[in-house]
Amino acid sequence: MTGTAGGASAPGRGRHDRGARGASMADVARVAGVSSQTVSRVSNGFSGVNEETRERVLAAMRELDYRPNSAARALKRGQFHTIGVITFTLSTTGNVRTLEGIATSAAQEGYAVTLMPVAVPTQDEVRGAFTRLGELAVDAVIVIMEVHLLDSGRLTLPPHVQVVVVDSDAGDRFAVVDTDQAGGTRDAVRHLLDLGHGTVWHLAGPSDSYAAQRRTAAWRRALEDAGRPVPEPARGDWSAESGYRAGLELAGHPDCTAVFAANDQMALGLLRALNERGRRVPDDVSVIGFDDIPESGSFLPPLTTVHQDFGEVGRRCVESALRQVRQGAAERGTTLVPTRLVVRESTGPAPTR
Repeated sequence: MTGTAGGASAPGRGRHDRGARGASMADVARVAGVSSQTVSRVSNGFSGVNEETRERVLAAMRELDYRPNSAARALKRGQFHTIGVITFTLSTTGNVRTLEGIATSAAQEGYAVTLMPVAVPTQDEVRGAFTRLGELAVDAVIVIMEVHLLDSGRLTLPPHVQVVVVDSDAGDRFAVVDTDQAGGTRDAVRHLLDLGHGTVWHLAGPSDSYAAQRRTAAWRRALEDAGRPVPEPARGDWSAESGYRAGLELAGHPDCTAVFAANDQMALGLLRALNERGRRVPDDVSVIGFDDIPESGSFLPPLTTVHQDFGEVGRRCVESALRQVRQGAAERGTTLVPTRLVVRESTGPAPTR
């Protein structure tokens, strides 16, 4: 066996041991010839360190493969650079695209995202999700869920965690980011009335959905403001199959020449039903949807629809959440993201009788 006299370290052994246990801030300070406080300021990106010193500290960090203890730093600052997201379903295009916008915007701000899906939309499930996110140490929570699951009187939020709600009637309890549902609906109805249709029929979403309620209310107001008859709305559940079933009913009304569907998937089923009943689109019936899903331009015919900017909704959620975190105060009120009408080939002039 070979060794060194007097138990002295072999060349390079000290550095190897340091790498095994991880270099400390004191190690970096010693190699760079500065104080630990200076290393801390460089590590945290603070100003007040001259460029020559900063470069020397960074070089020492690289040499020693120094990894700042982000958990300890987070505890010291009281921030974890993580945003929690609670959502009921990832099966809808809107939720997935909003989540993508949240994740992209958070990453640009140096934040991670922790996703907490809720299997069953109940108060207990939502409360449990908040509790689990609190244990995972998040700075803010973005909730993509209907408002009736957010009874603030029964929810115990983790301390110092700020909340943003997506697409919900949260009133003044939380910060809300929402698509301009009413504005988009008005644009859809006016487009059809401007084409000469006497009124606009409506294929509504589920009655317990606040988004569906808003679109139905705005449709009704737009017709009333224009002095037009308000037909009894048909109702679906957001799916193409429900749109097909409702479409068979609507196709049986010869005076139905224009339909506003509350989402594109139901509009797809409606198009199929009208085709099966010999009602041509748009020659006999004009159809307009809501969402502008990626496939809507490939429907037959390509679907006129209201475009929602889900990515912008996600970005503004992160913006609101981080503003609350940095200011240390909760926000209230609603931020509306504008919609725009995308005119394709499923709408046309009212048929002549």
